[in-house]
Amino acid sequence: MHELKKDTGPEKVILAGLYLNGSPKDLFEEDMAEMATLCDTAGALVTDTLIQKMAKPVASTYLGPGKIKEIKERMIETGATTVIIDAELKPSQIKNIEKIVEAKVIDRSQLILDIFSLHAKTNEARIQVELAQLEILYPRLTQMWAHLSRQDGGGVGTRGPGETQLETDRRLVQKKIAFLKDKLEKIVKVRENQRKSREDQFRCSIVGYTNVGKSTLLNAMSGSDVLAENKLFATLDTSSRKTFIPGSGEVVMTDTVGFLRKLPHHLVASFRSTLEVVNEADLLIVVMDSSTRWYNAQMNTVKEVLASLGAEDKPIMVVFNKDDLIVDEIDRKAIELDFPNPNFVSALDPESVSRLKQAIGETIVEVKRERERQKMIKVETRPVIEVG
Repeated sequence: MHELKKDTGPEKVILAGLYLNGSPKDLFEEDMAEMATLCDTAGALVTDTLIQKMAKPVASTYLGPGKIKEIKERMIETGATTVIIDAELKPSQIKNIEKIVEAKVIDRSQLILDIFSLHAKTNEARIQVELAQLEILYPRLTQMWAHLSRQDGGGVGTRGPGETQLETDRRLVQKKIAFLKDKLEKIVKVRENQRKSREDQFRCSIVGYTNVGKSTLLNAMSGSDVLAENKLFATLDTSSRKTFIPGSGEVVMTDTVGFLRKLPHHLVASFRSTLEVVNEADLLIVVMDSSTRWYNAQMNTVKEVLASLGAEDKPIMVVFNKDDLIVDEIDRKAIELDFPNPNFVSALDPESVSRLKQAIGETIVEVKRERERQKMIKVETRPVIEVG
């Protein structure tokens, strides 16, 4: 492998992506731009971005051999020590690419997990990150075991200390995964007990794509100081704050970890204990970014994650944050066409936030009214049991 240069600066990386013929080009470009932002958030410096166009991925190496050779040449020219590929790769694919480029190769999942580990502040977040890392490690051990057992058709030459060590590693990982899941379940139970003490209060969950300003908006509405940075996944933990809403009184507002397109399923599963807060919410406030033209794709991601959590039928209020960044009024009209009666807000403008709180209050009244209506319907349709 390339010898690592001693450098106090950021880690230099080559970013690579595969554009499949016939797929939406603008969405692919968004993904690659997002990957560049993820690299920056992880503290890496992208020295070059290489794209390959093909009908389908290569089974053994994902990218074609010619493109991988080009990546190796660019790494030597730019001094990059790592390849980051915008895909969820199989362990065998990573291993095969590393053999060719003679350097470290990581995929989208590993990059996101690296960012998660940087931002994990609480015990729960750290447990969730470790669990996700082990969920990635286990199939790699399994793949290594399968590879070993296939040598010479199994049997002779495949038994001995190597087999014992791999089996031991697998059991240890399985045991640790079970241990971490048990710890998370205990944390969830404690949180459920805490929530039961607040059952009489109306609860709102602020959800949405990562880096749309959810934490900043929560701070603006509640006067709190939840960590808010212009980075992807700055918040990994849920933060709840009591907020006064006109016409509704005090409600509990909860910020959640941001969503992301192509977020690996095992990451959603590992952070399920954090995301479950949306199921306890009476109202979901979906925050979008007014300044991006990708809001429809982001909304689709939000819907997919909510559906995976079983929260797709919750009452939803859509809010477009960063209203101050809209330069052309045509962009505002486009949003209004896609989302009738949207709620525009700038979390940095107190008057704008005040108007939003008023709108939230009106929505809460509607949600409560509908809830009472549904209760009445259930009472009216309840079967009458005659006695005697």
